[in-house]
Amino acid sequence: QVQLVESGGGLVQPGGSLRLSCAASRNIFSINAMGWWRQAPGKERELVATITRGGSTAYADSVKGRFTISRDNAKNTVYLQMNSLKPEDTAVYSCNALLGISNNVYWGQGTQVTVSS
Repeated sequence: QVQLVESGGGLVQPGGSLRLSCAASRNIFSINAMGWWRQAPGKERELVATITRGGSTAYADSVKGRFTISRDNAKNTVYLQMNSLKPEDTAVYSCNALLGISNNVYWGQGTQVTVSS
């Protein structure tokens, strides 16, 4: 079991930056993988970035080169650094985790990111 709480969303101008945080209720080294997802108005939920227990990362093409996923095991937190933000990045961003032998999925409640001038 793990509880996830996202923070760091807000309103930012195009070209700006935000850092999202996903705080987990247990040591994240025990989590098989974590990811950031987003759901924009009128669109399906999209996988943005993932990080595995071993530290391997992957990104959606739409954010590659602009977003960076990272973790701080001591703080039980995964981050999403978002740079060069575009209006198309506007969405609710949610963190999830895969835990246990069966990769059970757990979700946070999400944080709103709005990119607008």
